[in-house]
Amino acid sequence: MATPRQLRRRVVQSVFPARAVFPRWPVAACVSAFFYGFCVATAAWAGESAPSSPLPAAWMASWRNPPLADRPLQIVHGIALDQPSTDASDQAAAEAALRKAALRKIGEYKDLGLGGIVCNVAFQDYMVSETNWRKLIAGVEACEELGMVVWLYDEEGYPSGAAGGLVLKANPAFEALALAYHPSRPEPLFLRPAYEHTHASNNFHAARRYINVIDDRAVGAFIATTHDAYYRRLGRHFGKTIQAFFTDEPSLIAVNLGQLPEEVRTKVRVADPIDPAVRPLPTVPWSHDLAELYRKRYGEDLHPHRKSLFTGERAEDRRVRSQFWGLIADLVAERYFGAIQRWCQAHHVASSGHTLWEEELMHHPALDGNKLKALARMDIPGLDLLTSDPEAVIHSGWITAGLPASAAALSGARRVMTEVSDFAQTMGRQGPAQLPEMQATAAWQAAWGVTEFTLYYRIRERSAEEYRAYNAYVGRLNALLKPARPVSEVLLYYPVRDLWAEYLPVAEPLRLSSQSARAQRIVRSFVRIGQILQRNQVPFLMIDHEHLASAKPQDDGSLRIGPHRFTTLLVPADVELPQAAAQVFEQFRKHGGKVLADDRRSEATSREGLLTAIQPAVRLLPGSDRIVLGSFVRDQRRILLLVNVGRHPYQGQIAVAPPGSWHRLNPADGSVCPAEKADGDRLRLELAPRQAVLLVESR
Repeated sequence: MATPRQLRRRVVQSVFPARAVFPRWPVAACVSAFFYGFCVATAAWAGESAPSSPLPAAWMASWRNPPLADRPLQIVHGIALDQPSTDASDQAAAEAALRKAALRKIGEYKDLGLGGIVCNVAFQDYMVSETNWRKLIAGVEACEELGMVVWLYDEEGYPSGAAGGLVLKANPAFEALALAYHPSRPEPLFLRPAYEHTHASNNFHAARRYINVIDDRAVGAFIATTHDAYYRRLGRHFGKTIQAFFTDEPSLIAVNLGQLPEEVRTKVRVADPIDPAVRPLPTVPWSHDLAELYRKRYGEDLHPHRKSLFTGERAEDRRVRSQFWGLIADLVAERYFGAIQRWCQAHHVASSGHTLWEEELMHHPALDGNKLKALARMDIPGLDLLTSDPEAVIHSGWITAGLPASAAALSGARRVMTEVSDFAQTMGRQGPAQLPEMQATAAWQAAWGVTEFTLYYRIRERSAEEYRAYNAYVGRLNALLKPARPVSEVLLYYPVRDLWAEYLPVAEPLRLSSQSARAQRIVRSFVRIGQILQRNQVPFLMIDHEHLASAKPQDDGSLRIGPHRFTTLLVPADVELPQAAAQVFEQFRKHGGKVLADDRRSEATSREGLLTAIQPAVRLLPGSDRIVLGSFVRDQRRILLLVNVGRHPYQGQIAVAPPGSWHRLNPADGSVCPAEKADGDRLRLELAPRQAVLLVESR
């Protein structure tokens, strides 16, 4: 969910309204509409003539009728069941009425075209109400009967870890802990709970004290309170109807993200009183055994070097900071995400969810240590997309989706989750988002590799026909793309290790402008390169120093990571690679790999320089920064997903190397037709505003 600054940025600084007003279409759009009509006219042929279809029959069967497993899941916090009154003494009648009510409710979701639900025991009397447990069990059993998928949401609200306050109620010592710095005090360094001036006390659900995610005892208590309780009640459904756990925005907490606006704050429940006497101070996360773990890893005592975590420009200060945050990153990945992943794997379900503030690179050390590493410890890494303005992708949305997509690919996984909503539009009084915006937002995420769509869209704000259309749209995208492998030959280095050395905590809300000149150059260079790639239809992944160190340079000038082959590595300005990563970097370069470093002096990492060096396999003529490209391979067939996230139609041509024969599939209506040829080997590409098409290589 949103934090104050995140909400203000996405609402106040939104370039285009979610409720787009479409301009009068020019001739190009009319041609596009004619071609669209031709595809619709041939849709019946594509659906009824599977044996003669240029695409495999199994592909077309799923395309025509997407299975439930490929459709979105509605997030439902507590299954509301309308039950007729029965004789309290007639237990059998009561159970029958409950089952009937559950089937009716879950049937409504299925009728809307949903594939299942993300649910939890109701928030009221959380984890202790037997009535609520019975309703949840009835809902899960109804999903089983109707063939629908269930994911379990692991918290009463968010951020995940508190178990609705039950963990700290049982043991207050498990609360998040921070080392604070107050230079005017006689003893400037001291420990205090991380609550006031943090995400725990400034979110849209509740002001509630939070656990320490780098304390293995605290995380163990959370799992015992939450996951074990679900397994005791619903164990027979695990690995069958129940397929995953969803964890929501856990973080290290010990950083100021900004206060809620007053008009919002007064409406948020205060579970734990906020002490106004606690002043904001620079803080870093701490745990009961952190100093000992630091000593064991680095062979030195952290205590005399603690001030370096807050101030100092010497090489020694940076060394201490880099070591500290490297340890923190490992603890977050192992003790929180890793602990949940191990439990889930032992109980035959997947671990999933998303982290906090994915799009703000400078915040990653303070929130997770290494966000890419944390996400890689989920079986289905995910993102949180609070806006259904599809143009968000060309600004910072590519970071939000690219991190979990990269984590999945680098870990050898395929599935990526999104929690998507029109929260920003609703809060900015621009919502609810309309169907074209919802569909384009889904399509650009699919282009980045997203496969699991969990929805916070409010059903009652849309017609049943619109919701069915959206869910069928996502289902069709997944019918073709979920079994496919995303293809990218470009890597963008994720410079979190360099930011460890530069990050200096501040008392006020964290801003990039509060950090060193080097940190600002690194972040701005990373964002600039990523935006160039995104806006010029160059698929890419992000890679950190650890994954780079384990990559395998090949004699043909490529870099191998599992099934993925990369030919180009892009490095932001002022980055210093550690030895192991630097060795791979050099081997890759010597074998002919393309290596481009942003030195801020040459033109190598300008738009023209990057595109000349990369030589993308797919090119648009004319270019457009509002077209998003996803590239995939399935059964040796190339698949391209092209999305117009803009408010104006696009007419042009697309060149694909090597050329081939293609079919055009429209996920909005299910139509299939041959792709129209243009000049030479190029294909004609015409996209209405917010429209997406799939180009599938024919045989």
